[in-house]
Amino acid sequence: MIEIKVPSPGESISEVEIGSWMVESGSIVAKDQEIALLESEKATLAVNAPVAGKIEILVKPGTRIAIGAVIARIDTSDVVQPEPAPPDQAPAKKEQPKKETPAEAPKTEEIKITPLARKEMEDQRLSIDDVLNGLRRITKQDVLAAADSLKKRSSEQSAEPTVNQEDRTIERNRISLLRQKLSERLVAVKNETAMLTTFNEIDMSALIDLRNRNKKIFEEKYGIKLGFMSFFTLAATRALMAFPQVNSQIDGEEVVTFSYTDIGIAVQTPKGLMVPVIRNTNRMLLPQIEKAIATTAQKARDNRISLDDLQGGTFSITNGGVFGSLLSTPILNPPQPAILGMHNIIERPVAVGGQVVIRPMMYVALSYDHRVIDGKDSVEFLKMIRELIENPLNMLDIKGNAERGLLGL
Repeated sequence: MIEIKVPSPGESISEVEIGSWMVESGSIVAKDQEIALLESEKATLAVNAPVAGKIEILVKPGTRIAIGAVIARIDTSDVVQPEPAPPDQAPAKKEQPKKETPAEAPKTEEIKITPLARKEMEDQRLSIDDVLNGLRRITKQDVLAAADSLKKRSSEQSAEPTVNQEDRTIERNRISLLRQKLSERLVAVKNETAMLTTFNEIDMSALIDLRNRNKKIFEEKYGIKLGFMSFFTLAATRALMAFPQVNSQIDGEEVVTFSYTDIGIAVQTPKGLMVPVIRNTNRMLLPQIEKAIATTAQKARDNRISLDDLQGGTFSITNGGVFGSLLSTPILNPPQPAILGMHNIIERPVAVGGQVVIRPMMYVALSYDHRVIDGKDSVEFLKMIRELIENPLNMLDIKGNAERGLLGL
């Protein structure tokens, strides 16, 4: 009998919650088969069967349990190998196709008959089936009469509405460890940081045109769709290298500045908001960033995200535009000092060269910790992101100033 204990998801985590069992108690499991999902305050952890055998589940889903506690047992003596089918076994007989049957005739007891018609039927010695079989066609008057009858019947039923007590139910669910931890972090941000938000707007015309011209060939070459998030991630990377104070964090009485950029991408999952980190974006080209975003986002939605995927991060990006948000103030992801908020793309009139034109515009927001980042730096940082998105080719230069670099300025 092999005991299955709760593994440790990481440091500082003392308990987990049994999210779900992927097998039933008493069933036979294979070695390394995933048998359960454990939810912690940071991520979801899969538990695999160490050996093959018959499993006995000891803890119900939704139960919170300490690290190292026994949650199941596997009896290796009950492993049963499937017997091969006899070679001379006759093949199963093919089912004969069912013959199509005519539509069921209306039940005679549901047909209304007037007293005069019933008397005439008795005199003529006819049954209801005889009368129905003798009908040659349905006239327009018959259809209108039937429609009027149905309308009267439905109006009579709706005249006296009844109150369905089942519509006034209340459901209570225990808050998951992940959402509890998220709530604590959000409250801590408000209480422990000097958070401000600055805004700007971006003309998305150039980027949309670039994407539309290249998305087909991009997908054929790399096997993934070309989205907008990878461009904003690359633009943020270039801006972080130009404004290192935005890529800094407070650690006690020190300010730590990073020479690399690890950018977290907020992903909405059934379990709550997660921010998996794309590491070393300063060393990546746009296709590499796009692949990394797609991979980590899918892992988060499939509850396969690990603690390593969530730890660290020097900056974050969230996109409320996918849900239709026009403008918002994103909240910091501590200990990171800043987060970029993307929003919905809306066509609206703007002034360009003294003329009013219709352009696809996006509001962007940068929330930042004023203890680390000054207002001037936050405004210039967001302005640089706007300039890079409106002129995507400038991202090829590490400082985002390809034209100035060409001129030696």
